[in-house]
Amino acid sequence: MADGRDDRRRIFPMKPARVQAAETPGDGLAAPLVIAAVIVAALYFGREILIPIAIAVLLSFVIGPLVALLRKLRLGRIPSVGVAVLLLLAVVAGLGGLIGMQVADLSTGLPRYQRTIAQKAENLKAGPLGDLAGYLRSINHQIQQAGAPEQKPEQKPDPGKRAPPPAVQNPDKPVLVEMRDREPSPVELAEKVLAPVVSPLATLGIVFVVLIFILVQREDLRDRMIRLVGSSDLHRTTVAMDDAARRLSRFFLVQLGLNAGFGLTIGIGLWLIGVPNPILWGIFTALMRFVPYIGAFLSALLPLMLAAAVDPGWNMVLATAALFIVLEPLVGQFIEPLVYGHSTGLSPFAVLVSALFWTWLWGPVGLLLSTPLTVCLVVLGRHVDKLEFLDVLFGDRPALTPVENFYQRMLADDPDEAQELAEAILAQCSLSSYYDEVALKGLQLAATDARRGVLTESQLERIRVGIAELIEDLADRDDVAPATRPTLAGRLLSGRQDEEVPCEAAPAVPDAPAPDQLPEEWTREGAVLCVAGRGPLDEAASMMLAQLLAKHGFGTRVVPFEAVSRAEIGSLDAAAARMICISYLEISGTPAHLRYLVQRVRR
Repeated sequence: MADGRDDRRRIFPMKPARVQAAETPGDGLAAPLVIAAVIVAALYFGREILIPIAIAVLLSFVIGPLVALLRKLRLGRIPSVGVAVLLLLAVVAGLGGLIGMQVADLSTGLPRYQRTIAQKAENLKAGPLGDLAGYLRSINHQIQQAGAPEQKPEQKPDPGKRAPPPAVQNPDKPVLVEMRDREPSPVELAEKVLAPVVSPLATLGIVFVVLIFILVQREDLRDRMIRLVGSSDLHRTTVAMDDAARRLSRFFLVQLGLNAGFGLTIGIGLWLIGVPNPILWGIFTALMRFVPYIGAFLSALLPLMLAAAVDPGWNMVLATAALFIVLEPLVGQFIEPLVYGHSTGLSPFAVLVSALFWTWLWGPVGLLLSTPLTVCLVVLGRHVDKLEFLDVLFGDRPALTPVENFYQRMLADDPDEAQELAEAILAQCSLSSYYDEVALKGLQLAATDARRGVLTESQLERIRVGIAELIEDLADRDDVAPATRPTLAGRLLSGRQDEEVPCEAAPAVPDAPAPDQLPEEWTREGAVLCVAGRGPLDEAASMMLAQLLAKHGFGTRVVPFEAVSRAEIGSLDAAAARMICISYLEISGTPAHLRYLVQRVRR
């Protein structure tokens, strides 16, 4: 038989597999880096103009639904935009005037709180903090004494030596000079008063001018964006842009409403506690809550300091702290998920990086706009193919699909994390669905790489060992679909977290008997032989199939490919076999070796 194989090799010589060389990063990264540097520089140096434009764009998403509603009432485009902008201007002017009055009232009342602050400082000094400070000063004094050099004995002056004469002082007394400024002219006085408000008023004017043009030219801007993004598929691009605008409008409106309600609740709570100027702190808290995670707690610092200055005791401070500690988790963990989902669509790391980046670029205004601006970028990345990298970098969706994640974990020799992913999916999916949708497809990726020659033998061995350990760990699980609603597993299987995808249950066989009702010849060991193909990972697929059949009552046995070779097929014990299953992860057409394998098994 060996001579026959040698003859066939001579007649049909095997050509070595040609594997395409892996690509190495070249100079193609330089151009994107230069473009990114130019964009960042433009954002930084053009912030005086870009900040009003960014605010106007965000406000257009907020009042855009109002303009659309007014146009449905047949008010016309220009009148609808005018009414919406006037309402927004009235709200901004009212809030600005209210904040100004509150700040003026707070500044006049601050001198009254100096006595309370001084008294609390004295109490702290006289209390444990004072004792601790004295103890630290004593230790510091002892350290200085221990490290100081020894002082030499003081030498007595020589009586025969005449002391130097005292320095002669200048008998002239210094002349007192007083500088007086002249009275400012009316023009200078007006300039001094108006200078601090000219820049904010100019920014506000630019915001409203740009906002009006955006709302009036909304359709034209949308068409230009469609042309810029891609006009080859108008239907898909139009649907994507409309969906993105609708999602952003809803998100900003809901966030604005939640933050306003949170600020109103904080203001009422501070008023009941007795903290001065509760309206100011309510507005301040509503604005700061646009900064995720830490905005609400940062806004609590000033009310806490004011409460400590007003109340001689500590009850007001504790009540104020309790108000923020209770309300923020309540709104963030319970109310927000009910209203617009669990998150903003951004990963926590992206929120932190965007806050730092926009604050560095645009200061405090950038901090407030960081989350809305990043949300806009992520939505564009989800709907525009050329900007998909933004969704990958900043979005909260998994960067890899569960299939890719499974393969990557096996390739990295990390079966523990692969098991954690399996547990998350199996919480709402059957075992057979997990094997079909994740494990087998992940093994197919590995088989493709093995065929291309990019996997070494050690890597293949690690994958085989990891798969065997995973199958062994899942041996105690039944192949049944959980009764809970399929939300997590469906999202994981699709690689998306913003949509629910139904999770398939275990495949049902019509009129299939229960495991305890199977005939005895089907429950014996080896009743079903699971024969592995010739691929390096086909045996893992056979192990999965054997495990699933065993859970349904069948007697199974895994047979490696070597056991059905021409040399070993004669020694294969298949007396109890009622069915033989051949497992291949990757096959195309009807290869000759598969036909010969089937013929050998049948004989």
